Amino acid sequence: MTNYEVMFIIDPTLEDAVKESTVEAVKGIIAAQGEVGEVDVWGMRKLAYPIMKKNEGYYVVVEFKGEATLPKELDRRLKISDNVIRHIIINKDEK
Repeated sequence: MTNYEVMFIIDPTLEDAVKESTVEAVKGIIAAQGEVGEVDVWGMRKLAYPIMKKNEGYYVVVEFKGEATLPKELDRRLKISDNVIRHIIINKDEK
């Protein structure tokens, strides 16, 4: 299994319960095919540039382990999510 890290930014206008359920949904996607590691919720931060006319976002970083198909599926699911405005998945083992 390979070590990965996903950082995603949740729409700041959502209620706290919806933000938490989005984090749990991402953890559920990962847990179905891999292992969830450390979850680091950064909270509200200013964006470097406006995204969808928003200047702030709710940042979350999740470390996880999985096979090569897991990041592709996670990327696909995050792209179609209305709650997530940006995301990036990094292979931590790649040098």
